[in-house]
Amino acid sequence: MGSKVADLLYWKDTKTSGVVFTGLMVSLLCLLHFSIVSVAAHVALLLLCGTISLRVYRKVLQAVHRGDGANPFQAYLDVDLTLTREQIERLSQQIASKVVSAATQLRHFFLVEDLVDSLKLALLFYILTFVGAVFNGLTLLILGVIGVFTVPLLYRQHQAQIDQYVGLVTNQLSHIKAKIRAKIPGTGALASAAASVSGSKAKAE
Repeated sequence: MGSKVADLLYWKDTKTSGVVFTGLMVSLLCLLHFSIVSVAAHVALLLLCGTISLRVYRKVLQAVHRGDGANPFQAYLDVDLTLTREQIERLSQQIASKVVSAATQLRHFFLVEDLVDSLKLALLFYILTFVGAVFNGLTLLILGVIGVFTVPLLYRQHQAQIDQYVGLVTNQLSHIKAKIRAKIPGTGALASAAASVSGSKAKAE
């Protein structure tokens, strides 16, 4: 699944990527002007009209003795969609793991396990208040889809230059973060204590 998504975003198959990108953009642009119920109903109606027309066309061919009248979607109808117990257990474990990981991260940020991380999250939400005053959710989603389908391709074409600038920015942010940690009372001591605890655990193992 991951490789298929990567191929889609890197435009390995231009036709498939173009169809997916166009479909997403048309759907999102429609949602800007119509309700989600109306858009979903029209999309479903269009899909049903297409499949029913093709089914009726096959029946007409059978009536004039030019076909067997078989369902053109029979290959998809024959696909077994049931999950084995092992697959269900594996999916349940994956979902539970992601939920626990998300809950752990939320606890880390909102219960201020690390003051600097919580401050960074607060700054991010503060910036988002200004972004939300300019853009609505659908506009941001449209920009996100455009970015997802363009940024990976641009990165692959200009990887060396982008990595160089990203490295410079990362170094600057690391210096700023270190300065902030040094000025906050107790943060450096907590980091040193955590490092010594982890080091003692590693020696004990």
